[in-house]
This record gives sequence, C-alpha cells and structure tokens, in this order.
Amino acid sequence: MSDEFNSNSCSPSDCASCTAGCSNKVDEAHHTITLTMDDDTEVECAILTIFPVEKNEYIALLPLDENGQNESGEVYLYSFSRTPEGDPMLANIEDDDEYAAAAAAFDAVIEKARADEEANAPLN
Repeated sequence: MSDEFNSNSCSPSDCASCTAGCSNKVDEAHHTITLTMDDDTEVECAILTIFPVEKNEYIALLPLDENGQNESGEVYLYSFSRTPEGDPMLANIEDDDEYAAAAAAFDAVIEKARADEEANAPLN
C-alpha cells in the first residue's frame, strides 16, 4: 500500500465504529466528501468515481486545497459500502493485494475515461 493513501488519514468508516472520533461528511449532491484526519484537520475531497472490483466497491477521492484545487495529483483510494439505511461508509484498504487490485481497476477507469474523451472530442 502506498503511504500517500494511508499515512495521514483516520479510518474513514461509519462514525459508530471509528475509534479516532472521526466525523466524515459526504455531500453527494456536490460530489465531495470531507474527511476528518487523526489530527482533527478536515480535508475536502472531490469524489472522482466509485467502481467495482470483484464483489467489492471502492471510491477514488481527490484531496482539494483551500481553493478547491489539487496540484499534487494525489488520489486517495478507500473501500466503499453503504449502511442498510443507505449512508456511505469508507474504510482503509489494509491488504496489499486488495489495494493493488483496486489501484489497477482505478487506472483502468481513468484510461477508459480518457479514451472516451478522445473519441468524443470534436475534430479540428
């Protein structure tokens, strides 16, 4: 697993089981999520996509700075599920093989989006 995805975030799961006292807030209408880190700082993230790998779902998040930008290119990957009530839940990906599979699937999603964009680009 890459440190960039796990080194400075709490385990973003449902708050009932979060031992770090996190309170991750999802604004699905605006396609963002606010993660509360271990040091109580909040990071606003754009939701890039939710994608399946075998029987699991994952979410790719783009952390945004105070101006709503991401200049580092850093992306966070988390396991994604919903509570029985439909509320989103995120969890760290702890297994290296599972992380590699999720990262490869995310790369494939990005490549497909680029190919679709190129195919739909107007000809000059």
